[in-house]
Amino acid sequence: MHRPDRRGILSAAGGGAMAAALPPPPQSPPSWGRREVSREETAALHRAVAAVRHADSRHGGGSDQAQAAAHLLDQWVRPLLGRALTESRERELCAVSAELARLAGWAALDTGHHTTARRHLDRALFWARAADDPDLMTYVLTTTALHTTLYGRPRAALALTAAALDAGRHRAHPRVRGFAKLVQARAHAREGDAGAAGRSLSAAERLLVRPCAHGTPEWIDFFTRPRLAADAAEIHRDLGNVRACLSWHEQASAMAPNAFTRSVGLRLTVVATAHLQARDLEQSLAAGHRALDILRDVDSRRARDYVRRLATGLAPHRALGAVDGFLARLQQEFAPAARTAPVP
Repeated sequence: MHRPDRRGILSAAGGGAMAAALPPPPQSPPSWGRREVSREETAALHRAVAAVRHADSRHGGGSDQAQAAAHLLDQWVRPLLGRALTESRERELCAVSAELARLAGWAALDTGHHTTARRHLDRALFWARAADDPDLMTYVLTTTALHTTLYGRPRAALALTAAALDAGRHRAHPRVRGFAKLVQARAHAREGDAGAAGRSLSAAERLLVRPCAHGTPEWIDFFTRPRLAADAAEIHRDLGNVRACLSWHEQASAMAPNAFTRSVGLRLTVVATAHLQARDLEQSLAAGHRALDILRDVDSRRARDYVRRLATGLAPHRALGAVDGFLARLQQEFAPAARTAPVP
C-alpha cells in the first residue's frame, strides 16, 4: 500500500473542535514524542467512536455525545498520528479518522448545517482513501448520497451511489454495498421511478444476507432487516404506495426505540403521512402521537423537519378537535419545528 504523506494527513484533518461530551485525552510528556501508539490507546479510541455512534442514534446529531466526533478527531487522533506508527497502525488510525469525520458530517446533516456536513464528509473520504479501505470509501460516499437525497437532489445522489458501488465493486463487504443499494432506492423513489427503486431495493435485500469470507465492519451493524424495512416504508410512502409502506412498517417493528430512537420516530412520522395519504386521520394521528412520544428528547432538526411535514399535511383538518389537539401538542413540545423548512 502507498503510505500517505503524514504532513498532508495532518493538514487535511485540521479544523476546530466542537463541544465535547468526552474529557480531553491525557497530555503526554514531551519525552514521549516518539513513543509508539499502543494497542490499548487504539482500543480506547474504538470504544469512544462506538459510543459516539450509538449516542447519535439515540439522542440525535445535536446532542453533546454526537458533537464529540469532531473533538475526538482533532484532539485525540491527530496527536496520535504525530507519533511513531507501524504501517498497519497508521492505516487503522486513518480508518478511525474516516469514521469520526463521517460521524461529524452526519451530526451536521442531522442539525441542518449542510455546508459543514459536506466539509466533514469530504474529509472522511480523504481518510478512507488514505486507509485504503474500500468498505469505508463505499460507506462515506453512500452517506454523502443520502445527505444529497434527503435535501432535494436525488439525481446527484444517484451519481454518488454509482460512485460508491464502483468504489466497492469487488472488495467491499456485501452488507456495505447493500446499504448503498438501499440509498440508491431512496433516491429513485424521490425521483418517482418506482421500477428502478424496486430493483435497487431487491438488490439491497440480497446483499444484506449474502455471506462473506471477511468480517462485517462494526459500524454497519445498524443495517439489519428491520432497518431495511424502515427505509423501504419511506421509499413506498414517497412513491404513494400506502399499502406497501404499511406492510414494510410492520417488518420494521423489531427496531428497539431505546437503541434506534431517532430512526423509529422518523418511521412513525412516515407512517403517519402515509395514513394521511389514505385519508385515515385516526391512524395518522395515532402514529403521529407515538412519534412525538419517541422524538421529544432527540436533538435532531431532521426529525423536526419530518414532524413538520406531517403537521403541514394535517393543517387543513385542524377544525377537527383531535387534529387541533395534536398540532397544539406539537407546537408546545416541538416549537423549533415551526422555524424549520419542510423536507422536500
